Amino acid sequence: MTVQDDIAAMMDEIGARARAAASRLAIASSAAKSDALSAAADALVARAEGMVAANARDMDAARDKGLGAAMLDRLMLDEARVRAIAESLRAIAAQPDPVGEIVEAWDRPSGIAIERVRTPLGVIGVIYESRPNVTADAGALCLKSGNAVILRGGSESHHSAAAIHACLVEGLRAADLPEDAIQLVPTRDRAAVSRMLGMTGVIDVIVPRGGKGLVGLVQAEARVPVFAHLEGIVHIFLDASADPEKALRIVLNAKTRRTGICGAVECLLIHRDAIATVGQGVVRALLDAGVEVRGSAEVAAIEGVVAAGEDDWGREFLDKVIAARVVDDLDAAMDHIARYGSDHTDCIVTEDDAAAERFLNEVDSAIVMVNASTQFADGGEFGMGAEIGIATGRLHARGPVGARQLTSFKYRVRGDGAVRS
Repeated sequence: MTVQDDIAAMMDEIGARARAAASRLAIASSAAKSDALSAAADALVARAEGMVAANARDMDAARDKGLGAAMLDRLMLDEARVRAIAESLRAIAAQPDPVGEIVEAWDRPSGIAIERVRTPLGVIGVIYESRPNVTADAGALCLKSGNAVILRGGSESHHSAAAIHACLVEGLRAADLPEDAIQLVPTRDRAAVSRMLGMTGVIDVIVPRGGKGLVGLVQAEARVPVFAHLEGIVHIFLDASADPEKALRIVLNAKTRRTGICGAVECLLIHRDAIATVGQGVVRALLDAGVEVRGSAEVAAIEGVVAAGEDDWGREFLDKVIAARVVDDLDAAMDHIARYGSDHTDCIVTEDDAAAERFLNEVDSAIVMVNASTQFADGGEFGMGAEIGIATGRLHARGPVGARQLTSFKYRVRGDGAVRS
């Protein structure tokens, strides 16, 4: 038997256990699911020191591999981040249970009464790279929405993910829920990913979390539906009426708070009438903050800015680098976003209500903002407790994917001897 055969058999076994667990979870009580998440949060806090130690092994290996600063930041856990993960689990536990929610109900003249009700999707596969918190977020959101989940973390977060997963299993055990509801693929072999992508009839949806290479591979090869975004090519447009102080605060936060997350701004668009009043000050502040600015001709005239190349437009830097361009007006800004954007998150900074409404209505991204940092593009900041990812497609789920977005629905129809004429 080959290694690939061994992995295929292992994944098939994991899938069978997940489907059995999903049947039990679909009818699990809200209290049991919340209790499991609360117990997992307690375990995380109690084991915080061990979590950090496990993460240190991953960090050492990542440095040896030459991972950049932004990727190392994604991977790193300290006790504060462990506590934040625990609080995220508690927030999800406290949310209303989406399963069984009656979305709408109506009666028909024929004598039947119809309800549309939320139901779990079934089994969800999550394939992710270096962020260990995805283990907790994905496990918790799938559990809350009554779904079993198969987690395949990246090699970079191997020890961190295993430590977090152990706490999730402890929570399931404490609440007398099936431990197979949250499973972590134990091998780093990429053959496990290939097997997951073809597990039709077992996995109902795949969610990739990671870089362009991973997401592109999943979208190209998956035989099951995918919730994903390929890149976070995020824009902020400084309109002619932009308030200089707001613009400065928003852009600096959107770029420098955390450069390696998908909500970090990657391209700054500046109205031609705002370059002198707002744009120059914002660009200089970015430079002072250590950000490399790659600008169009007008922006490159500012000392310290380097000339942008064509490949800088539509690029996800995930680093302290930003592209900046002067545009003639709102229409030109929206044209640029439509051409180079990734349908993730885009923002306008403006004091013009009409411009704000046009931007909100005409920019077709999953998240569209006015006068707010794009780093708010996050399920936790949306009140979802956490997210399993940002979906940029147009079917089923779009934007932050929380527990409610991990449900489907069915129709419940009641009659009293009703027959169709």
